[in-house]
Amino acid sequence: MTIAARLADLNITLPAAAQPVASYVSVVITGNTLYVSGQLPLSVGHMAKGILGRDVTLEEGTAAARTCAINILAQVNAALHGQLDRVERCVKLTGFVAATPDFTDHPKVINGASELMVQVLGDAGKHARAAVGVASLPLGACVEVEAIFTLRD
Repeated sequence: MTIAARLADLNITLPAAAQPVASYVSVVITGNTLYVSGQLPLSVGHMAKGILGRDVTLEEGTAAARTCAINILAQVNAALHGQLDRVERCVKLTGFVAATPDFTDHPKVINGASELMVQVLGDAGKHARAAVGVASLPLGACVEVEAIFTLRD
């Protein structure tokens, strides 16, 4: 099954890839490795904002991480000119969770992104990962996720 077919089965339409808001690029491809800069939980003009453990629930944070993963796939799709099936594997995700000092469920939050990668890529979506708590994120986002993929020629 193609990646596009899996996305359709999940009722996911990839948004347009967001443009960088500072001095960086969204995607870098070197050799057969594709790096995606951190993506925020922006969907249909709405940013999921706040701090986990204070004003964002675990469920809302997990949904925000899933949105980040959709935005990662949108960046990959744009960089590969619609040829998503060139993705060989999701190698690593790094998730950042804006959280209170006593919040400890960062891995559960980032599962929203991890589980989506497996749903979309199958076994090729299984990846190494880090889930890190931080005091704040750009634009007040509650979650940010970056990714590394390998590509087929």
